[in-house]
Amino acid sequence: MKAVNIGLIGLGTVGSGTLSVLQRNAEEITRRAGRQIHVIAAAVQDISKPRAVDTSALHLTRDPFEIVNHPDIEIVVELVGGDNMPLEAVMTALDNGKHIVTANKALIALHGNDIFEKAQNKGLVVAFEAAVAGGIPIIKSIREGLSANRIEWLAGIINGTSNYILTQMEESGRDFNDVLAEAQALGYAEADPSFDIDGTDAAHKLTILASIAFGISLQFENVYREGITEISSEDITHARELGYRIKHLGIARKTDNGVELRVHPTLIPQKRLIANVDGVMNAILVQSDAVGPTLYYGAGAGSEPTASAVVADLIDVVRTITTDPGNRVPHLAFHPDAIIDLPILPMDEIETAYYLRMSVINQPGVMASIAMIFGDSDISIDTILQKGSGQPNENVTIIMLTQNTRERNLVKALKQVESLNTVNGRVMRVRIEQLS
Repeated sequence: MKAVNIGLIGLGTVGSGTLSVLQRNAEEITRRAGRQIHVIAAAVQDISKPRAVDTSALHLTRDPFEIVNHPDIEIVVELVGGDNMPLEAVMTALDNGKHIVTANKALIALHGNDIFEKAQNKGLVVAFEAAVAGGIPIIKSIREGLSANRIEWLAGIINGTSNYILTQMEESGRDFNDVLAEAQALGYAEADPSFDIDGTDAAHKLTILASIAFGISLQFENVYREGITEISSEDITHARELGYRIKHLGIARKTDNGVELRVHPTLIPQKRLIANVDGVMNAILVQSDAVGPTLYYGAGAGSEPTASAVVADLIDVVRTITTDPGNRVPHLAFHPDAIIDLPILPMDEIETAYYLRMSVINQPGVMASIAMIFGDSDISIDTILQKGSGQPNENVTIIMLTQNTRERNLVKALKQVESLNTVNGRVMRVRIEQLS
């Protein structure tokens, strides 16, 4: 059969990896796709830049719209990130009747509803496996492999930078800023790491996962986001002593009242497999009604791990080019007319357990005052630990683990606790998930 012509927008880390995999595994890819895949052109920032991959057979251009308007290109692969130019380029490509493969999680999380609507109307495919967790085939697993199941919840370590920082803080005992500087020096963190450490990147990915898991529209604006900048090595040590590890999780849970969408640091029991995912690796735990829990682990970023997902999407698109559009796998797992409008729960309605750390003056009646406040707020305490000499009138650290409680109750109680003249400063809190 006639070869399928591909155009790349972006030939950086992922783009170069994609081209390398397509060249190296060309024979195997053709056997799987049923047709040859030819990259004929690529849009780049600097045409003269030396590259580790062979581009001699490609037409290189600085103009991405030369790719999306190219009459011989059937599939546009967008690999530059961001959501301004890529959105315009993708929409133009769809208008021109071209299928899309993208690794751009921000593009899908923020504009996916409009993109998929246009693709559906045009009978085109938009594939985005590489947008979440790099080389882990989590999109296909949820959308296709688990399609017989009712998915109850999922929880994922979906940002390698944050996971690396927390791992190094635990292993070395160093503080956040020190480890962040190391991560930047090693290339694991960007010069401006805010999207990673404040939870935005993970929230983009969680938005996508929740949509395909529950059949809801993409709602990035409703994801609760909390980063890792407030986590101290002290908290990591206390968590370990109590049998937990702190991980930065994206959590989506379908309840009778709506859907939880939240990204934040979380204490997880050490015995859980996902609690032992370290460094820059990613993992997603999915709880389904028929199969039960399944765990997906692998490289969440990198040139060829992400390229693996991009090329897999290319193969899928090539396979479906001659397929009746009405019989293709829906973009968001559920057919467009079956997407439901479930409310996203506000964070103060979420119920979970908590780790609390506070500094108090060691005086008679301090714990009784705190216990009374918690009791009046319907908060039950599971564990209390005291760290310090315990000498009268000296500062000591109190660690508490609560039972499940509604977040708004805890917030109200902590304001009262922090107002006590025997409590020093702010109470540190980290949510706890048993993931059982």
